[in-house]
Amino acid sequence: MPDLPPFETHRVDNVPPPFEPRDLWADDVALRDAVQREGAAAFAARLAAYGALAGDELYRLGFDANRDRPRLRTHDRHGHRIDSVEFHPAYHRLMEIAKAHGVAGLSWHAPAPGAHVARAALSYLHHQAEAGTSCPLTMTHAAVPVLQRVPALQAWAAKAAAPHYDPRDVPIADKAGITLGMGMTEKQGGSDVRANATVATPRADGGYSLVGHKWFFSAPMCDGFLVLAQAPGGLTCLLMPRRLEDGTKNGFRLMRLKDKLGDWSNASSEVEFTDAHAWRVGEEGRGVATIIEMVMLTRLDCMLGSAAEMRMALAQAVHHARHRRTFGQPLVEHALMQNVLADLALESEAATALALRVARAVDAAPRDAAQAAFARVATAVGKFWICKRAPTFVNEAQECLGGAGYVEESVLPRLYRQAPLNSIWEGSGNVQCLDVLRALSREPASTAAVLAELDACAGRDAIFDAFVAQLQADLAQAHEGVARRLVERIALALQAAVLIGAGSPVATLFVRSRLGGEQGRVFGTLPAGADFPAVIGRTLPP
Repeated sequence: MPDLPPFETHRVDNVPPPFEPRDLWADDVALRDAVQREGAAAFAARLAAYGALAGDELYRLGFDANRDRPRLRTHDRHGHRIDSVEFHPAYHRLMEIAKAHGVAGLSWHAPAPGAHVARAALSYLHHQAEAGTSCPLTMTHAAVPVLQRVPALQAWAAKAAAPHYDPRDVPIADKAGITLGMGMTEKQGGSDVRANATVATPRADGGYSLVGHKWFFSAPMCDGFLVLAQAPGGLTCLLMPRRLEDGTKNGFRLMRLKDKLGDWSNASSEVEFTDAHAWRVGEEGRGVATIIEMVMLTRLDCMLGSAAEMRMALAQAVHHARHRRTFGQPLVEHALMQNVLADLALESEAATALALRVARAVDAAPRDAAQAAFARVATAVGKFWICKRAPTFVNEAQECLGGAGYVEESVLPRLYRQAPLNSIWEGSGNVQCLDVLRALSREPASTAAVLAELDACAGRDAIFDAFVAQLQADLAQAHEGVARRLVERIALALQAAVLIGAGSPVATLFVRSRLGGEQGRVFGTLPAGADFPAVIGRTLPP
C-alpha cells in the first residue's frame, strides 16, 4: 500500500470485503441436504437459480426497499379517495422476481411430490435477502387452497398461484397474477378473533356488505383480502376485493400505515370497511375452521422466516470473522469466537432441518394421515421454538461484528428489527403452546405422530433416548402451566431426531449441548473438546 501524506489519517485496512454477491443455495449445505432428504431433489435446479439471485440482485434490492418505506396516499391530487400505497421500485422488483420463481405459488401451479418442500426452500432463500416482501408472498400462497374450494372464486385462486406479478390497481380480470392480504385482527380482540365486531350483512347478489374495522390489515396494496366478520350465522371468512368488477374502488378506507419496529419494506395498515363488498369463503359461522388451513401454511412460513434470519445472520458473522484480524490472528481462529460461531451454527442447522421436515409433512398431508397429524402439531411446536430463538440468535451474530453489526450499512440491524415479528404474527408463543396442548389432548393421532418421529431414532444416542423417555413422562402430565417448557422440550427432541436421522455431522454435539445439558444459558457455551472449526467450516465456503 502506498504511503499516505502525513495529514491523511484515513486508511482502510483490516476490513472484510463485501458479503455479496454470494450464492445462497451453493453456500448452504444444510439446506441442500434437507431439500434432498425431504423429497424435493427434482427442484434443485430451480432452487439453485433462485439462490444465486437471492445472494446478489435480491440482496441489493433489499436495502433500497427498506430504506425508502411505503407511503400512504389516501387521495389523489384532484381530491378523489384512492387509498393507495406507494413503494420504492425495488419492492416491486423483489415481488416480480419472487412471484415469477414460485415463492408464492409453486405448490399450486406446479403440483408434484416435493413441491411444498421446494416452495418452502424458495421462501427460505428469499427471506434471507428481504423479509418484508415475504408477508404478501406467504399470505398469497396460503390463501390458494381455501379459495380453490369455492367455485365462484376459482379465478382468484388461479391468479394468486400464477407466476406473475402486476402492481396495478385494476380489477383482477385485467391481470395475469394477483396478490392477497389478510385482515383478521381487531383492536378489541387480538388473537381472540371470536371477539371481532365487524359485521357482514348478506346482499341480494349473494355477496356480503362489510361494516367495521381491522387493527392490522396486512399488505393493503394487495388485490384482495381474506377477512373475518360476524355474519348472521356467526364468525365467517370472506374475500374482499380491492376493485369491484366494474373497476370502482371497494368500500374501505385506509386510516394509517403502522409505524412498526421492523418489516419496513412492507406496508401494514388500519382500515375501516364502509359498505365493502365481499364474497363468502366457507360456511357462515365456520370462519375459524376455514382459516385453519391458511394458518398452518403461514405458521410454516413463520418458522422458515426465522430460520432464514438465523442463517443470514450466521453467514454474516462467519464472513466477518474470517476476514477480520484481532490481536494478531483472524477473529475466527480465537477459541472463544469459535465456540460462539459453532454454537450459532448448531442452532441454525437444527432450525432449518426442522422447518423443512415440517414442510415435507405438509406436502404429504393430503395423501398420508400420519404426516397430516405430524404437521398439525409440529407446525405449532416449530413456530413457537424457532421464532423464539431468532432474536437472541441475531443479537449474538451482531456482536460477532462488533460496532459494524449495529450500523445500517450492515444487514444485521434490519435482521434484528425483523427477528421478533414471526413470534408475534399468526399467534404469539402462548397461543402456539395452547394449540400444541389442544392437539395432544384431543387428537391422539398427533401424539402418536410425534412419538413415532422420535422412536425412529431410538437406540442411536443414549442421551437422546433418556431425554425422550423423560419427555414421554412429561406428556402424560401436561397442563397449561407448564406448556412452554413442554413445547420447548418437544421442539428440541424433534430437532435432534431430524439431525440424528439425517446423519448430520453436528447431531452429536447438538444432542450433548441441547438435550444433555452441556451448554449454558447463552450462545458460546458448548462443551470443550468438540471440533469447532469443522462445525464452522460446514456453514459457509471460504
